[in-house]
Amino acid sequence: MVKVGEIVPDFEADAYLPEKDDIGKVRLSDYRGKWVVLAFYPADFTFVCPTELEELADYYEEFKKEGAEILSVSTDTAYVHKAWHDTSPAIKKIRYPMLADPAGKISRLFGTYIEDEGVSWRATFIIDPDGKVVHMEMHDLSIGRSAKEILRRLKASKYVREHPGQVCPASWEPGKETLEVSLDLVGKI
Repeated sequence: MVKVGEIVPDFEADAYLPEKDDIGKVRLSDYRGKWVVLAFYPADFTFVCPTELEELADYYEEFKKEGAEILSVSTDTAYVHKAWHDTSPAIKKIRYPMLADPAGKISRLFGTYIEDEGVSWRATFIIDPDGKVVHMEMHDLSIGRSAKEILRRLKASKYVREHPGQVCPASWEPGKETLEVSLDLVGKI
């Protein structure tokens, strides 16, 4: 299982590519040099999933402005992704690649696969331009994510990468004060 601080091994998957209205192959290495947000979800044609994926679609341009690509991943096939995209008003908004993981290989790599159910936990991973995991979050299937919070965490991850020795305090937003790693701060916060 890939963990924070580790380089993600390259993988390839079929994907529905909404911007081309086509199915093609996507390799993680295609995005080397960019930030990647992997959004695992259990299944197409469900309840919470379309609300999350729609919200990510609503924020997609902001993620792209930050130099990031969103890749959604479920254990459905690329054909099911296309059918969902064609029929759901929420999913129709998606322009980012929708990866297919019907054998659960990618989900197992990231530790999100639920063996008894054949689906993935709801999970988010932020991968830096070098291919290293800098953020991961996994939670119960009944709880939806916040695209705004994922974007905030991406911005914080970018900031600390670009400013060595700086760290972002709780709920940090761009333009807010950061902290400089120093023994002088110990016990004073």
